Amino acid sequence: MGDRWHVEVDRSLCIGSAQCTHHAPTAFHLDSAMQSHPTDPETDANEKILAAAESCPVEAIAITLLGSGEAVFPPEE
Repeated sequence: MGDRWHVEVDRSLCIGSAQCTHHAPTAFHLDSAMQSHPTDPETDANEKILAAAESCPVEAIAITLLGSGEAVFPPEE
């Protein structure tokens, strides 16, 4: 069984660039205010979701391991 992630978007940071929907169109959607939302906050680990988080120009997407809360992205410094 693979890792499970908790995906969260900080909408106070989100600028609606839509990079997340470009990289992972089934994992994110933009609302009418052009704010990103994960379609399923609890999901299997997925390279497309990681690419979406890495491409966000304002790092509004946080990914943690479900259960432990260990940071996947952005990495802890």
